Amino acid sequence: MLSRISFHVLIRQRGVTLQLNELSELRDQAYENSVIYKERMNKLHDSKIRNRIFNVVDQVMLFNSRLKIFSGKLKTHWFGPFTIIRVFPYGTIELSQPDGLNFKVNGHRVKHYFGGDIPSNVTPDLHTFPRTTKFGDRVELTTRIIPRD
Repeated sequence: MLSRISFHVLIRQRGVTLQLNELSELRDQAYENSVIYKERMNKLHDSKIRNRIFNVVDQVMLFNSRLKIFSGKLKTHWFGPFTIIRVFPYGTIELSQPDGLNFKVNGHRVKHYFGGDIPSNVTPDLHTFPRTTKFGDRVELTTRIIPRD
């Protein structure tokens, strides 16, 4: 009887060690898969980044990223054009304003300006017509935008 019990204990211990070995193999495989996934994501991310080269005297537009409460959806966030005075290592660019003040910005906040007019006040080519909608005992005035022909 004692040999039978020790035999069952021995079998159970072997089963536990097999399960532990399988668990460590699964853990190693999951780690390798995560490394492969990170490499793929890094390649994808790097392929999406555009390498822009800025030179002195180039004209650029500056992105204004400051959050405003009532900025307006259709208002442009690009200001300028500004002239590049110096290009520093690691993407820092020094810009000059028309009034003579110079300032430094990160290269990710600027894009090339290729000329043309910059409209200060853009007016859409749309007509608006008031439309009333009745909801029970109240009337709501809405605006419908119809493009011109």
